Amino acid sequence: MAGVGEVLMSVLSTIRVPRAGDRVHKDECALSFSSPESEGGLYVCMNSFLGFGSQYVERHHARTGQRAYLHITRVRKATVGGSALLSGVPWLSHALQVQQWDGEVRQESRHAADLKQLDNGIKIPPSGWRCEVCDLQENLWMNLTDGKVMCGRRYFDGSGGNNHALQHFQETGHPLAVKLGTITPDGADVYSYDEDDMVLDSKLPEHLSHFGIDMMTMEKVRIVLNQRVGEWEVIQESGTTLKPLFGSGLTGMKNLGNSCYLNSVMQVLFTVPDFQTKYVSNIDKIFDEAPSDPTQDFKTQVAKLGYGLLSGEYSKPALDPGDQAGIAPRMFKALVGRGHPEFSTNRQQDAQEFLLYFINMVERNCRSGMNPSEAFRFLVEERIVCQQSQKAKYTQRVDYIVQLPVPMDQASNIEEMQETERRREEAESSGAPVPPAPRACIPFSACLAAWSEPETLTDFWSSAVHAKTTATKTTCFASFPDHLVIQIKKFTFGLDWVPKKLDVSIDVPDTLDLSALRGMGQQPGEELLPEVAPPPLMTPDVEDDSLYSPLLSPVLDDSTVSQLCEMGFPLEACRKAVYYTGNTGIDAAMNWVMGHMDDPDFSAPLVLPGCSSAPGTTPTESISEEHLATIVSMGFSREQATRALRATSNILERAVDWIFSHLDDLESMEVSEGGRSAAESEGSREPPPGPRVRDGAGKYELFAFISHMGTSTMCGHYVCHIKKDQQWVIFNDQKVCASEKPPKDLGYLYFYRRMPE
Repeated sequence: MAGVGEVLMSVLSTIRVPRAGDRVHKDECALSFSSPESEGGLYVCMNSFLGFGSQYVERHHARTGQRAYLHITRVRKATVGGSALLSGVPWLSHALQVQQWDGEVRQESRHAADLKQLDNGIKIPPSGWRCEVCDLQENLWMNLTDGKVMCGRRYFDGSGGNNHALQHFQETGHPLAVKLGTITPDGADVYSYDEDDMVLDSKLPEHLSHFGIDMMTMEKVRIVLNQRVGEWEVIQESGTTLKPLFGSGLTGMKNLGNSCYLNSVMQVLFTVPDFQTKYVSNIDKIFDEAPSDPTQDFKTQVAKLGYGLLSGEYSKPALDPGDQAGIAPRMFKALVGRGHPEFSTNRQQDAQEFLLYFINMVERNCRSGMNPSEAFRFLVEERIVCQQSQKAKYTQRVDYIVQLPVPMDQASNIEEMQETERRREEAESSGAPVPPAPRACIPFSACLAAWSEPETLTDFWSSAVHAKTTATKTTCFASFPDHLVIQIKKFTFGLDWVPKKLDVSIDVPDTLDLSALRGMGQQPGEELLPEVAPPPLMTPDVEDDSLYSPLLSPVLDDSTVSQLCEMGFPLEACRKAVYYTGNTGIDAAMNWVMGHMDDPDFSAPLVLPGCSSAPGTTPTESISEEHLATIVSMGFSREQATRALRATSNILERAVDWIFSHLDDLESMEVSEGGRSAAESEGSREPPPGPRVRDGAGKYELFAFISHMGTSTMCGHYVCHIKKDQQWVIFNDQKVCASEKPPKDLGYLYFYRRMPE
């Protein structure tokens, strides 16, 4: 009995009661989609409170030595008052109240009640918004104190925004901003920079009215049948009896409350071989190497989702005819959306924005080893030609999506549309029934031509003629990715501030040849625009050149620097603009700023030629060991951390931003055992390679598309169609069926793969 008692005491010593803040995972396995309703039930570790299905509890025991688990099984019983009763375990009543994820609950901002608003005469129009600093037209926020419209936060790879709204708060202290495009009579997305969270503003109608926005007179976003005849029925193929499908790669996903955008994107991504190889092919290795809390590990949760979609284990009929039991990606959604002002909520979101956001997360979590996002990565070549000198400038940028405009004036049925509009006006004036508007039929070739046609720049500063002149900008492909994503830019805003979607049908082709759109770089006999020489490195109050130190600042035109700063640009960016345009005036400096705003080190201190670091940067041996340790703990080498801190004046926050903006450069540094890179050891001074891109022929075939139903990205519903073994399949949350008439002309995001040569 003593032995039994010792064993019992040993087991009891591993049991603890959950405290406030502990997550109790009693509904979902950390490594699978098993639940208390699944066969075998769920085992909850009595120490970590992680839940495990019967197939993974032994793995957890072997890894941790934990021996005490609470076994929960739940079975459906007869309903009482319409609610199903589930058997449970009373012991967990405290644990269930500790912490459960149920979406975001926004609190009233402490600034809302007495927010100061400036009487500066600013009135915000219903459309045509641009960031007042960089002219960005997406991800825009209006400050509720002064009405300034600025772009949102920059993602680690430079996409998203340029941080100008945040910088505006840092400079002014004005705390609240509303996201343009989210305003409805029910509210809007309001962010408090001071409280660093999405908040409620009970006086929002008053605050918006101050700048000419009357949200309460706006119509609620709704489906207008006359404008969008049969869109819901056609896209969901509601008019036919669809055959349900089950099996590997045919698993439905439960809608967690407006999560159809996430469901559609993830279904398509796990059709791409790169994502299958990265996260599913070696899932056992991923699970073996998972941290102690796998629910908070990105790679583990993506692998869990991918296996759930592809294995077929959860592709089983549900109680409702035509539905599947499917999987409920609660843990995945909570993890990827954590900390994001939009994807952490239960509101509908833009599938294109989520796709880019998720790709950013993959990039950030694949610093070493295979990176499946490379399947979508390509280079865009922009060619600018000065019309006065005929000299050209070439730049390249990384992108993941081709955004095609919709030229409504190119509709093939434009005469029918004009005639219908005339009849509508007559009917409205006479009180007769208004005829429905026809759907505009836009040739895909017209959308592609609108993307690639030359754009006229009327305010271009030419370094060849040292003056403003007219230029043309042409966009081409510098590389063709393995998988090409095309977005049809359907969404816009009406004059009444209501977000709306263009009602268009586009003859998107099954096969696509973009070879003619490949950029060829500098042409034979073509002259390039000269790079402006920087000003002489002269320093004030230094007569003896031998005393000159490269760490001293050059003489810059203070008035030009001040003018740029007054426009809201960072000081160091202004100094660099003046320096690299040779003190030639505000126009040249502004042109430099506009051309370099996407640079990862745009706001970093000016580094002079011959100087290894910026003024004020501490020597390597003086870099904070604490900062080094923090960055190294994120998975980077000591040398990489040192490089980041040296480039950002030893400021930790800026170093973290810098290091995630230079992943490709850092990954090229092969670190030796001694801590120095192989390139340094060999004395190599070759510049680091550019971003890794795959290239090949520009011929593609369509394999998936995501469609949206509704009037704006903030409402409605998403479904996706995917080609599986030459059969189109519709994924409509939990419904997975053989598609009879895939509505390819009404899609929003199209996914192509390179055709074999």
